[in-house]
Amino acid sequence: MPRPSRISAPTTAMSPHSVKTGQSTATWWKDATVYQVYPASFKDSDGDGWGDIPGLISKVDYLNDLGVDVVWLSPMFDSPQEDMGYDISDYEAVYPRYGTVEDIDVLVKACHDRGMKLILDLVVNHTSTEHQWFKESRSSKTNPKRDWYFWRPPRYDEHGNRLPPTNYRSYFADSAWTWDETTQEYYLHLYAESQPDLNWENEETRNAIYDSAMRFWLDRGVDGFRVDTVNKYSKHVDFPDAPIVDSSNFIQPATHLYCNGPRIHEFVREMHDKVLSNYDVFTVGELSLTPDPKHVLEYVGASEKQLDMVFQFDMIHLGMGHGLEDKYEPTEWKLSEMKQIMTKWQKFIEGNDGWTTAFCENHDNGRAISRFASDEPEFWQASAKMLAIFMVTLTGTLFLYQGQEIGMINMPSDWPIDEYKDIEALNYYKEAERLSKSSDPTRKDRIMQGLRKMARDHARLPMQWDSTPNGGFTTGIPWMRTHDKYKEINVAVEEKDPKSVLSFWKQLLALRKDYRDLFIYGVFDLVDPENEDTFIYTKLSTDNQVALVALNFTADPKPFTAFERSKKMKLLVSNYDDSEPETLQPFEGRVYSNF
Repeated sequence: MPRPSRISAPTTAMSPHSVKTGQSTATWWKDATVYQVYPASFKDSDGDGWGDIPGLISKVDYLNDLGVDVVWLSPMFDSPQEDMGYDISDYEAVYPRYGTVEDIDVLVKACHDRGMKLILDLVVNHTSTEHQWFKESRSSKTNPKRDWYFWRPPRYDEHGNRLPPTNYRSYFADSAWTWDETTQEYYLHLYAESQPDLNWENEETRNAIYDSAMRFWLDRGVDGFRVDTVNKYSKHVDFPDAPIVDSSNFIQPATHLYCNGPRIHEFVREMHDKVLSNYDVFTVGELSLTPDPKHVLEYVGASEKQLDMVFQFDMIHLGMGHGLEDKYEPTEWKLSEMKQIMTKWQKFIEGNDGWTTAFCENHDNGRAISRFASDEPEFWQASAKMLAIFMVTLTGTLFLYQGQEIGMINMPSDWPIDEYKDIEALNYYKEAERLSKSSDPTRKDRIMQGLRKMARDHARLPMQWDSTPNGGFTTGIPWMRTHDKYKEINVAVEEKDPKSVLSFWKQLLALRKDYRDLFIYGVFDLVDPENEDTFIYTKLSTDNQVALVALNFTADPKPFTAFERSKKMKLLVSNYDDSEPETLQPFEGRVYSNF
C-alpha cells in the first residue's frame, strides 16, 4: 500500500493570530485545540505504575509542539477510585498517587508560560461516599447536611419485602438506590453506589459546590471546566416510578426522569452568574440524551449565559444498543446515519449565538479507528489520517484525546474480561452472566462482543511513548496492561517519521489555524447524503474560501462522486501520495480548496 500522505503548502495564509470577523478575544476558546489527558494513563514519573501530574508536566512541551492550546485534565482530585476519580472525596485535594495541589500550580504555570490553558473536570452531580459532606449527611436524619443528598424511606411490597423508593436503573446496571443501615433509608446514586447524588435543590449545597469545587481552582489560575453530567443536577423530586419496559426486572431505565429536569437551566445559569462570569474561562458540558438542537441552544447560546459549548454524543453512540440497559449490545450502523448526525450538529449554530464541538474520542469510549474505520495493519495508518482530516475540517472547538494523535487503537479482541478494569464494563458483564443463566443464553457473548468494540477501557490503556517496556509509560508495573502494539505505535517512532500519523496531525492542526475562517468557523454543507461508502462535504468561509472534503470509510476503492467539482480546485490535503483523481482509495481522505 502507498505510504500516505500529502499536505500542500497554502498559497496564502491567514495570520496565526487572526480571528473570525466579529469574534472578540473573549471567545479565544472557539479557536482552540483542546487535548484531554486521563491522568492515570498518561505518564508515570515515579515508577508506581500510575500516571501523575509531574509526568504530565514533563510532557507539556510535547503537547505545545503538537499544536495544543488547552490541556483538559480529567479528574485528579482525591478519590477512592471506584470510578477512576469521578467519585470525589475532597474537591480541594489531589489523589496522592497523582501528586499535590502544588503540582497543579506548577502545571498551570507550565501551560501559561507556553501560551496554553488548563481546564479541569467539574464533577458535581455526585461525590464519593467518602466525602466529608456525605459522611455527615448519613450520620443521622437530623444532621445539618442531611438534605445535601437525596434520602428516601423504603417501600414495601404486598409480602412486606423492602423495596427502593423507585424502580430506577443506574448508569452502571444496578438499582439507583442503596440502603443505608445507619439511618434506615435509601440514598440516590445515578452511577455507582459509592457516588451519591448531591441535592441541587438545596441552596446551601450549591454554594458549597461553588466554593469548594470551582472557586478554589479558578483562584489558582485554572482556565475553565469540562462539566460532567451537566444536565442531571435537577431531578423530579417527587421521584415517580419509571414506566416498565422490562417485565423481568424490577429496575427500569429512567433517564427521562433525571435528565434536563425542571430547574436545570436555573441551576446552570446560577453557576455562570455567581462564579464563571467573574473569570476569563470557558466551559464545555457533557450533555447526554438531549437530541433537540433547540434545547441544546438553551444551554450554549451566548445570551443564555450558561455554558460555552457541549459535547453531543450522537456520533459516539453509533453502534451502541438502544437504551441504557442495552448500551453494549452491538448494532450495525450506516454511514448515512453518521452524515445526518454530523450535519445536524454542524449546522445547528447557523444564524444564532451558539457554539459547537468537534470530537470522536474521549475517556468513555472505544478508539475511533477501531470503531469507525479499520485497525487492521494494512489500513491502520490511512484510517488514522482519514479520521484526522475529518475532525480538523469540522466547525467548532476541536477536542483530541490522548493517543489519538499517534493512532492508538482498541485493546486486542483476544484479551479476556480479566483485563477490563472499568466499573461500568464489569457491572454490565456480571449482569449479562446472570441473565445468560436465567433467561437470555447468548447475552454474555453479545455483551462481550460489544465491550471489545466500545468499552471505556480501550481509551484508558497507558499512553505509548516509546518502544521500551510498557511503552515508556512507567518503569514499574502499569495499573492497566499496555497495548501489545506499543513498539509499533508510539510517540518516539512517529516523531522520527515525517509520514507518520503524529506528523500528519501536527501539519493538519497548523493548517486548521492558518485557515480558521474556513475550517473552524466555515459553513458546512453535505454532498451526496445517501452514499453509504464515502462522506463528502464542503466548507465555506465568510470571504468565499471553499474547501471540498472527501472521505472513504471503506476498505475498498470507491468512485469519487464529486470529481467534476474537484477539477476546478487545488488538492490541499491527502493521506495518499498517489491519489487517483476519480477514485478514493481505501480509507482515503482529501481536502480540495479554491485558493
